[in-house]
Amino acid sequence: MSSSRASLRLGLSSLRAHKRRFAGTFTAVLLGVAFLTGTLVMGDTLRGSFDTMFASANGGTDAVVRSSNVVTVPGDAQGTRQNVPTGLAARIKGIEGVAAAEPSIQGAGQLVGADGKPIGGQGPPTVAGNWIADTELNPYQLAEGRAPARTGEVVVNRGAAETGGLEIGDRTVLRTPDPVRVTVVGLATFGGEDGMGQVTFTGMTRADAEKYLTPKPGEAASVQVRAGPGTGQQELVDALGPVLPAGVEAITGQASTEENQDLISGQFLSLFTTLLLIFSGIVLLVATFSIYNTFAIVIAQRTRENALLRALGASRRQVVGSTLAEASAVALVASGAGLLGGIGIAAGLRALFPVIGFPFPEGGLVISALSLLLPLAVGVCVCLGSALMPAVRAGRTAPLAALRETAVDGSAASVKRARTGGAVALAALAVILVGVLATPSIWLAATGALLALSAFVVLGPVASPYAVRILGAPLDRLRGVSGRLAKRNALRSPGRTAATATALMIGVAVVSLFTVFGASLKATVDQTVSRSFAGDVAVSAPSFGAGGSGLSPKLAPAIAARPEVETAVGLGQGVAEVDGAGRQLTVTDPVALGRAFDLGTVRGSLDGLGTDGMAVAATEAGKRGWKPGATADVTFTDGTSETFTVRAVYEQAELAGDYVITRAAWAPHRGQDSDTLIAVGFKDGVPAADGTTAVEKTASAYGNPEVQTREEYAQSAAGAIDMMLTLVYALLALAVVIALLGIANTLTLAIHERTRELGLLRAVGQTRTQLRAMVRYESVLVAAFGTAGGLALGGLLGWVLVKASEGTGDTSFAFAVPPVQLLVVALVGLVAGTVAGRRPARRAARLDVLRAIATDQV
Repeated sequence: MSSSRASLRLGLSSLRAHKRRFAGTFTAVLLGVAFLTGTLVMGDTLRGSFDTMFASANGGTDAVVRSSNVVTVPGDAQGTRQNVPTGLAARIKGIEGVAAAEPSIQGAGQLVGADGKPIGGQGPPTVAGNWIADTELNPYQLAEGRAPARTGEVVVNRGAAETGGLEIGDRTVLRTPDPVRVTVVGLATFGGEDGMGQVTFTGMTRADAEKYLTPKPGEAASVQVRAGPGTGQQELVDALGPVLPAGVEAITGQASTEENQDLISGQFLSLFTTLLLIFSGIVLLVATFSIYNTFAIVIAQRTRENALLRALGASRRQVVGSTLAEASAVALVASGAGLLGGIGIAAGLRALFPVIGFPFPEGGLVISALSLLLPLAVGVCVCLGSALMPAVRAGRTAPLAALRETAVDGSAASVKRARTGGAVALAALAVILVGVLATPSIWLAATGALLALSAFVVLGPVASPYAVRILGAPLDRLRGVSGRLAKRNALRSPGRTAATATALMIGVAVVSLFTVFGASLKATVDQTVSRSFAGDVAVSAPSFGAGGSGLSPKLAPAIAARPEVETAVGLGQGVAEVDGAGRQLTVTDPVALGRAFDLGTVRGSLDGLGTDGMAVAATEAGKRGWKPGATADVTFTDGTSETFTVRAVYEQAELAGDYVITRAAWAPHRGQDSDTLIAVGFKDGVPAADGTTAVEKTASAYGNPEVQTREEYAQSAAGAIDMMLTLVYALLALAVVIALLGIANTLTLAIHERTRELGLLRAVGQTRTQLRAMVRYESVLVAAFGTAGGLALGGLLGWVLVKASEGTGDTSFAFAVPPVQLLVVALVGLVAGTVAGRRPARRAARLDVLRAIATDQV
């Protein structure tokens, strides 16, 4: 116990005496813990806010009656359900224990704002439905105005109205997707909020909802039921069961609320928090290298001090304990500050993301014990783990080392390190080649990527001298003595240089990885459109994800009737079970599809699909062993099942999808019908400008969707990629900042270490300006080494990710290296290195010459 207390006192005493040396470590731990804390608090806050909002909005619904027939396709966990008869509501009202029952009609409906632009549609759903008169069954509460009473009157959620600049009394257009002229007569809230995040809602009269949102009158998505006094939810469901027709089920209101909560938490929030946790891991990994480097330098500088302690009787355990005591103190204080910073980050994200369109509800921060304890534990473990190896090295200091002037870094000359790194690199190469070429697998590719990162880290000190000589060659010619001294300073401690550069390398590598992957996705989209899209212009609704209402199916025939147009084909979507598996269907005119899109080689014929035939992509047909003439059972969401014959197999499915049926085949089973894309081809001799003008004129009457050339359509389709990259760059900025702090901290510690040397340089004639330049150039060299390694590693991992992704599906990915973007990354790395060296350079230039020469220790 006395030995432990002595180690603790010794460590804390050393920390107080040299606290400035640990400023970089403190900052790295603080930022890493803050990012992790912010992520966890933000996730808890969002889940709590959504749960509270759904519970409040659905609090008056005790049971939900809906179809039990649901078709789920890959990527859609909620599935598509058959409608139920609205007449069920009247039958349910007569059951004992029922206080109220109202049909709930729902569909896609996108409002147009006062500026003529659609509101929402960039991810969150744009929903329309009937306004339910029973205030307890209606999840939306009327906040201003009145309920819709006549055709064309609507209530909209207040958040959507504010976004679109709409007020009570304004007339606008609702895309259903057919344009409907409506008048806003009321504003509503959802669960006490202006809306469910960025989701928009338009409440119509029941007659309008049946007319525009359902394939035929008398159908609803569900029936909402409220129990009478003394009747519990499960008791109500048990009473409803015997009177419901086949294919219709009843669930409790609580179960319905939990489904909605799980849909948000299980999909969107899990994806969001997982993404942030990944970036938190990257930030902490970068921080680990910065922390390790700080302790390694401090231990190397204290070699004589530790040797004297050993000579005076201190045990190895006490020397190790004193170093870990310093690390523990830094970790606890920095992690505690990081917790407070993380709560601030969560508050900032909560305010920021609604501004950029993410569906986050209002509400206070939710801070759980796990959100505080886990980051605190991670911060302490990262700091102690990073300090462990330097601490053990300190404990091995021999008493005779007290007679040495400095420690010697021989990491670059280690044959063992070179062999180990080479073996890891060969293993990484082997796993990567298997994972992306022989047996495409994301997991194998990820394993190979981790091995490649390990190889770069292990081989860093070995490669450091060669890299510094190559990257520093211009300094010899352009910056004279200061440049040569900077290069030699970077060469004198290869291990230190490599460890410092590694933190930046990881940040730059991840930035480069996403830059290359994003460019490859864009190239893939461009390749797909160029190869498959044979039309002159494309008409599309600007939306992605669940948002938007699509295009009116009437628009394609209207465009086709223009004298300038040769062909116009709309692509609609539907879902059905094909031989028991949920699949997405493309609903279109197959003959026109073949003219507007390049389907490659087609076996069979697209001309005679009729109402019982389908065309199938070659890859899908190959999986099922189908050829033209094969049959399959197709079960639609309305519960009917029919036998379809495969009458054509086509080669290219990027835009056409895997299954194609005619509109006539889909019409008896359709829900709310819409197209996602219309391809238009002009007649020979029609100028592109004239044809485009004609299409735009026709489209203006259908909600004014976008009319784009093939190139513009490809760029628009890749728009979400740019948004993703912007978010990635913003998240990775913290990792780069920590890396630069590590460079600055290393240079600051090196200046302490070289105080006498710097004083001698000044004494023999080096000016303050030359000294500042020397330190800055050293910083630039370290940053250049890290940036170059990061670009190489990021490019390799980008190629791995692209090739591995190609193996997980049928899409043929195009690998692209964006030289301009990567050049910008390289320049940012060099500029950042210059900035990181400014403060250490100023400190070095301020050294008093005589005191520096007289310095006996650092």
